[in-house]
Order: sequence, then C-alpha cells, then structure tokens
Amino acid sequence: MAEGIYVGRLLVATPLLEDPNFRRSVVLILEHDESGGSLGVVLNRPSEISVTQVLPSWDALVTGPSVLFEGGPVQTDSALALAAVQSGGDPLGWRRLQSGRSAAYRLGTVDLDAPPEILAGEISQMRIFAGYAGWTSGQLRNEVEEGAWYIVDSEPGDTFHADPSELWRAVLRRQEGELSFVATYPDDPELN
Repeated sequence: MAEGIYVGRLLVATPLLEDPNFRRSVVLILEHDESGGSLGVVLNRPSEISVTQVLPSWDALVTGPSVLFEGGPVQTDSALALAAVQSGGDPLGWRRLQSGRSAAYRLGTVDLDAPPEILAGEISQMRIFAGYAGWTSGQLRNEVEEGAWYIVDSEPGDTFHADPSELWRAVLRRQEGELSFVATYPDDPELN
C-alpha cells in the first residue's frame, strides 16, 4: 500500500494512531519522494486564529471558516495556502499541485507574498495552513506499513470541506468495502 503514496492523495489516520498531532486527521500529500521524504497538510484542524489577525489582506479570498488551519507540527510559525482555480492558464502567484478529478477544478499553492489582487479573480476556494506535516525518507512508508495511515484518493471538495470536523468520517464513509465501516469507529471505544 505504501507505493500508493503520491501528490494529491490523502493519508487518513487509522483509529490506532493516537499521536495528538494526527489523531483522526486527514492529510493531503503535497510532495513525495522516496529518497527525500514527504510533505503534506492536515486538512481538518481549524484553529481559533482568524486569518484577519495574521494575513488580513487574504481574508476576503479564504473559504470559510475564515481561520488558519493547523497544517501540522512542523514550522507552525509559517503559513502555506492552498487554492482552487478555474480551468485555464496558471495564474501568477499560484503553482499547480494536481489536476483533480475534474478539468474545471485545479488545486495549487499560493504565494502569500504576492498581492492578493493578482489572484482575486482566479481563486474559487482557498485555505491557509500554519505549519505542515513532514516525514523523512522511508518514515511515512514505515508508518503506513505499521497501520497508522490509510492511503486513499482525494476528491475536489476534501481540501475545502464545509465541516472540517466531519472530514475524517466523510472520507472513510465513501471508501469501498470494509474500509467504509471504519467511519463508524467510536471516538472512545471504551465508552461503546
């Protein structure tokens, strides 16, 4: 299953993963190289910090909730933005990550040092993440083999899911076979 790790796929924490940084998390893979490691962002951890407090000029372009998301435990003092743009050329200040399932939907990173006005007419959805998740060479493969992560395909709505607290269940629920039943796994099995 580890060979299925590539940019644009999701890592979904298994119920066995108790690390508080990743418990019930959904991570979008942004970079993956077997020899260099992997990088992704946790999609379902909104923080209490509004975008206006940190990057006010970008607030109008952010898809709700208008808060910073906790992208992972690495470099939490830095920001990374993901945005979907309509089909066509690659706008200035935006770098494509994946093609997505629809030709009309394209996901990429945003240069937050660029003036927001450059992208204002191009962005259809956007979220800003504080920090990221990173794995050294072979580390992620080992975690997958140990049963910490499921690797599944992403869908366009995952990155900008309207209810981030339900993303973990929603992604698992749409999977085929027995994996879809994991969505019903209780938060605390001892209380079941």
